[in-house]
Amino acid sequence: MHEPATHPEDLSRFFVARANAGDVDGLVALYEPDGVLATPAGPAVGAAAIRAAYAGFLADRPTLTPGEPQPTLHAGELALTSTRLADGTVTVEVARRQPDGTWRWVIDQPRAAG
Repeated sequence: MHEPATHPEDLSRFFVARANAGDVDGLVALYEPDGVLATPAGPAVGAAAIRAAYAGFLADRPTLTPGEPQPTLHAGELALTSTRLADGTVTVEVARRQPDGTWRWVIDQPRAAG
């Protein structure tokens, strides 16, 4: 069982920890079942496609470092999160509050700028 995000800002912190642990299922758990992840090969839509994308990404056992979180923007049940990474890359994500009060990503663009 993976710890749920009680705030949208938790998602990026969980992402780094789970990626560094090689936890593909933990990464998939950060997304809604029909979430969308931008990848170099095109959008990965849904849990199975996101799982496949992260399995490939984690195959090389990358070590990620936390970036600088940017202020979260809230609009009702949605939140826009963003992180500036050390290499200047900027990530942008849309999270949605779930019925149980936790948060999951709906859309993830890991390389919006940089």
